[in-house]
Amino acid sequence: MSKSKDFLRTIVEEDLKSGKYKEVVTRFPPEPNGFPHIGHAKSIVINFGIARDYHGRCYLRMDDTNPTTEDTKYVEALKDAVHWLGFNWDDTVYYTSDYFPKLYDYAVALIKMGKAYVDSLNEEEIREYRGTVTEPGRRSKYAERTVEENLDLFERMKKGEFKDGEHVLRAKIDMSAANMQMRDPLLYRIRHTHHFRTGNTWAVYPMYDFAHCLSDYIEGITHSLCTLEFENNRDIYDWVLDTLELEPPRPYQYEFARLSMNYTVMSKRKLLELVEGGQVNGWDDPRLPTVAGYKRRGYTPESILNFCDQIGVAKANSTVDVAQLEFAIRDDLNTKVPRVMCVLDPLKVTIENYEGSEALDASYYPDDVPKEGSRKMPFSKEIYIDREDFNENPPKGYYRLTPEQPVRLKHAYIITCKEVIKDADGKITEIKAEYHPESKSGLDTSGIKVKSAIQWVDAAQAKKVEVRLYDRLYSSEAPEGMEDLNPDSLQVIKNALVEPAVITEKPDERFQFEREGYFYADPVDYTDEKPVFNKIVGLKDSWSKKKRSSEPAPKPKAKKVQVDGEVAPMNEAQQALFDKYTGELGLNSEVANTLARDEQLSSFYEESLSILNSPVLLANIVANEVARELKEKQLNELKFNAKQIAQLVKMLDDETISNKIAKQVFEEMVKTGEDPTHIVEVKGLVQISDPAKILPIIDEIIAKNPDNVAKFKAGNTKLLGFFVGQVLKTTGGKANPKVVNGLVAEKLK
Repeated sequence: MSKSKDFLRTIVEEDLKSGKYKEVVTRFPPEPNGFPHIGHAKSIVINFGIARDYHGRCYLRMDDTNPTTEDTKYVEALKDAVHWLGFNWDDTVYYTSDYFPKLYDYAVALIKMGKAYVDSLNEEEIREYRGTVTEPGRRSKYAERTVEENLDLFERMKKGEFKDGEHVLRAKIDMSAANMQMRDPLLYRIRHTHHFRTGNTWAVYPMYDFAHCLSDYIEGITHSLCTLEFENNRDIYDWVLDTLELEPPRPYQYEFARLSMNYTVMSKRKLLELVEGGQVNGWDDPRLPTVAGYKRRGYTPESILNFCDQIGVAKANSTVDVAQLEFAIRDDLNTKVPRVMCVLDPLKVTIENYEGSEALDASYYPDDVPKEGSRKMPFSKEIYIDREDFNENPPKGYYRLTPEQPVRLKHAYIITCKEVIKDADGKITEIKAEYHPESKSGLDTSGIKVKSAIQWVDAAQAKKVEVRLYDRLYSSEAPEGMEDLNPDSLQVIKNALVEPAVITEKPDERFQFEREGYFYADPVDYTDEKPVFNKIVGLKDSWSKKKRSSEPAPKPKAKKVQVDGEVAPMNEAQQALFDKYTGELGLNSEVANTLARDEQLSSFYEESLSILNSPVLLANIVANEVARELKEKQLNELKFNAKQIAQLVKMLDDETISNKIAKQVFEEMVKTGEDPTHIVEVKGLVQISDPAKILPIIDEIIAKNPDNVAKFKAGNTKLLGFFVGQVLKTTGGKANPKVVNGLVAEKLK
């Protein structure tokens, strides 16, 4: 069982103790329209984990009610993710489409009860009739149709006699309900689209809110666990089940906070853009937060499970630091993997006073790892060390090899530099050294004091390998677009050298390359003839050092942990605002929740909205940037006002500036109170969209990178992201990413 009992497990225990259910039955019900990511992993762990902990069952169900976006490849990816994480379902994978006939019958039952009707309003009219948070909605005149008329129309909808959007089936509930989701929600819509399982059998498909609760009931689910954005949908869930007067027991829905991580994007739409745009190399690119990506990078299932356990199950949304996930994999691998030596940037060392060769005993594991295993390391006159481990003019605190300072070769001897060989350009090509025979590791009687031991490989027997150094895909803590991509997220080293036992003995698939990090033999591209290793994670968190040494990030800081427990329910005024923001203005539930619960924020947002009708962009800036400032100040202490925020957003809407530039402008507004238009003008921050200005920059970058151009034209399309990133970097983020993407793609044809 999970180390800490969260609020969901408390509910399950109480239900079992009271006899409400004889056993717990949960389900993981993803829509098969994308590859599962780390957020899905959290849901898998919660649903399957609770079932396991209480000796119940968890079903895997594909919520395949939208035929326009679903595919069998996503089904297989979801099944693989569940298995990889160590969970199993009953013999059958369930599909909502299996229940289409039964769901249709339930809809007919609602029509016969006078609780559902066929509406012929168009989409815009339905939205208009819905009302607002302060005004009740109006019921469609088509709600007056008789039961017989509705049954006939619904049957004809099923047969495909009408066009998409011509009719919908709606529940008849309450057009004045405070929860706007309850204002006669849609139950079915017409879709003349081929379904990957049912083919063209159906022309009508159930909406999520109708299919979800009834699929749970059909399967005997007891606890329907959803993420927090479905909190307001719970009323529909209950209404459908209660109105149909289904035989008990029935399921109940409970919501938990979804996973949000800094430096990470989990939107399926944005992930799809990265894959299709060539910024990454497929859905299993090791930089993506997909389960397939983590799996290929070398993450272990145990590290993901431990991460999910550490962050807990919370009722309030928050952002988790990705460093916690990186810590989880380091912590897992530290006690498992063999330590070996790899030289990423080889520099030849000739040991002039050594003759012959020998095989040195070297353990794979340090003393504090309770595992056994060793190998023989070949050692001879010529070896390679990493170029960074020699410095001709060392800075203070440099403890590796220098002309005056000896160093220990790990598992071998101490060496001293005698001569530095350079080429015509002054680049060091070789070190002439001598070794101290009495300094052999474990038998050292030399008395020589050294402060560092470095990795090395034997020149004659080392194996050439390709090493892929992966880093975070985004350099921004709260990424929004391609301008936030980290141009250094992948570095490929073609001619690294590794000790021979790694290839010949294969003691493991994962290794700690001493002093470099943890690495994994790529499961796709690795061969004995051409070994390829992926960097899983560094030995330390290098990003915390980067953040300390740079200017304060303009994006909201992430909380490192989620706190278990429930948030207080909204009062009536807050709920009204939340419904308005989600229903009328189209904000996502997380942003709407932030604004509705904070009187200062909602007041600021409403004022800016009265100046500029751009609800979503305004909400995002107010709920993030403005909210960050209000944590330490009162509204009247801010140097900027709602009008200036509206001006800033208008420049974004007009594409005068990019998202990245907007953050810089906002930081200046915080410091000075200057109008954003003035800041942009004075600092020359206007977004560059003119191809005539961008093309010369692209030409220059292409000219400087002929090798990458050749690789791109040879089929390595993921390098498109490299060129786009270089253009954005050269322009200081001022170039329009969309324009750049199109121009670069055209130039590289």
